[in-house]
Amino acid sequence: MTTIHTPTLPLSGITVIDCGQVIAGPTIAMILGDFGAEVIKVENPQGGDQGRYFGRSKNGVSLNWKQLSRNKKNITLSLSKPAGQDLFCKLIKTTQADVLIESFRAGTFEKWNLGYDKLRELSPGLTMVRVSGFGQTGPYKDRPGFGTLAEAMSGFAHITGQADGPPTLPPLPLADSVSALYATIGVMLSLYQRDAKKSGRGQSIDVSLLESLYTMLSGHAIAYDQLGLPGKRTGNRTSGSAPRNAYPTKDGRWIAIAGSTQALTERLFREMGRADLITDPRFKSNRDRLANVEALDEIVGAWVLERTQADCIAQLVKAEVAVAPVSDFKDLAEDPQLVARKVLTTIDDPELGPLRMPRVLPQLSDTPGRIEFAGLPMGRHNDELYRGRLGLSEAEMQALKGEGII
Repeated sequence: MTTIHTPTLPLSGITVIDCGQVIAGPTIAMILGDFGAEVIKVENPQGGDQGRYFGRSKNGVSLNWKQLSRNKKNITLSLSKPAGQDLFCKLIKTTQADVLIESFRAGTFEKWNLGYDKLRELSPGLTMVRVSGFGQTGPYKDRPGFGTLAEAMSGFAHITGQADGPPTLPPLPLADSVSALYATIGVMLSLYQRDAKKSGRGQSIDVSLLESLYTMLSGHAIAYDQLGLPGKRTGNRTSGSAPRNAYPTKDGRWIAIAGSTQALTERLFREMGRADLITDPRFKSNRDRLANVEALDEIVGAWVLERTQADCIAQLVKAEVAVAPVSDFKDLAEDPQLVARKVLTTIDDPELGPLRMPRVLPQLSDTPGRIEFAGLPMGRHNDELYRGRLGLSEAEMQALKGEGII
């Protein structure tokens, strides 16, 4: 199979070795691959990446995997065995890998004699991204770490949910996704330091799922530090502005309204026929509205409940109020804004046929990324990489297969 990187893409010529597991690590590699990096996905021959078994499936094939492993060359290799470690070192050296991504428990690569110092001797420009639940140091470093634990410990679950309800975990891999974005920024900064600033050397990047999500919870840490506020659940409200909530409509659907500025809120009040609220002492300023949010939501909610979702959206959009429907994924697949911007792209997949998935983000004007193929079966590129790139013979390949190394 021909190489997947294209000279016009920003990361053309960059080689990424993806030893990440499940969500966070593979997401970093997916983003880099979207923009032209050659991504070599390494999986244990005994079962592969557990991400292959996550989420919904069709014909026994994980749909999440089709997106997460797009544009990646898949090889199998047992890193826990000495022969596999030797072969891995040969892969790093032969490809002069630029980026290595791993998301095992802290210290695992050192246990396998694959520490960063050793690997950087093989490829001096190598950047090693280490994603774990709690980081490479500290008293929790040896604990198994998954996004669910980070979402619980970071404060996210504590502040999510209705005020009289339980702490609520997100129905998506939030901690993994946030940490992957931070890690991808780290990779680009390291490559910039190496290439544009000509240091010539890569760096080790330590990314913690817990720290990534904790850092994203804007203002809460500072509010505790300065005001002693531990945070609380406020449903769909926010401590930043009011009105801000999801409101039910006459036809059993929902809309979201954001009064994020004074002008937006005043336009809402006028469109509701309640211009008197603009000068009402309870609602004159954002701070006033936050202090009287129960009364405010009762007024806004009653007005919304008299209208259907479509009518409410049309009326408020015309008045330039910040409003949106609470959409499901059927709505999104047909939404005229997303359709016009071609947010969903169709891939011809050898296992599932035509399938649609979100396009590459962000959209660069001159060198946009691309999806050449969706995730493929395990070991699809063993021959290309081991025989074509590393020069192994057929006899060596068979011996390695027989020993469970590849």
